[in-house]
Amino acid sequence: MALTDDAIDRIKAMILSGRLRPGDRLPNAADLAATLGLSRNTLREALRALALIQVLEVRHGDGIYVGRLQPRQLFDTLAFVADFYRDASVPHVLELRRALEPTAVALAAGRMSDADTARLRVLADALPDESTLDELVAHEREFHGLVAASAGNEVLRALVDGLSGPTARARIGPGAGLRPAVAAARQDHRSIADAIAARRPELAQAWATVHLAR
Repeated sequence: MALTDDAIDRIKAMILSGRLRPGDRLPNAADLAATLGLSRNTLREALRALALIQVLEVRHGDGIYVGRLQPRQLFDTLAFVADFYRDASVPHVLELRRALEPTAVALAAGRMSDADTARLRVLADALPDESTLDELVAHEREFHGLVAASAGNEVLRALVDGLSGPTARARIGPGAGLRPAVAAARQDHRSIADAIAARRPELAQAWATVHLAR
């Protein structure tokens, strides 16, 4: 594994130095292995690992390319990994979300378009009392996804999107009750949407903090 890690670091260094740029095709495996001083097997493992996290893109029959290296692609694995957090680790993930998302909400209050603001207010009222857990989670993701998209920061958006789905389920504890959770989410979303519509970042941030702390 240490050899593979070293190979990954060497390929990463080539990208960071500009020798390989987003969209560039990698040299063939034999030439790249010789350039990096690696065995073909070690290089193959490194390429596979980097493809899994979308740093590299495998185009069958064509070759291996450097990916777009955009936040959306690079953070796609975050939601997948967050789904595996259990028990004592869940509060740590929730703490991270509480640190990030109110900032996204505050930014959105100054940057969200009028059309998206109107859409957000409609969405806040669109959660029925009889919603299932899956419907509540989907609603949470849609609402907070729209807010994050309007924050104007693609890295922050990718992080918020990656954390919002897995933590939505975790926030509804076994004794909390689904119907009260639905009612609380709807009220909080209304308050957040109203503060954004009023272009009051501090108030929107405060309501987001309350929402995530429930």
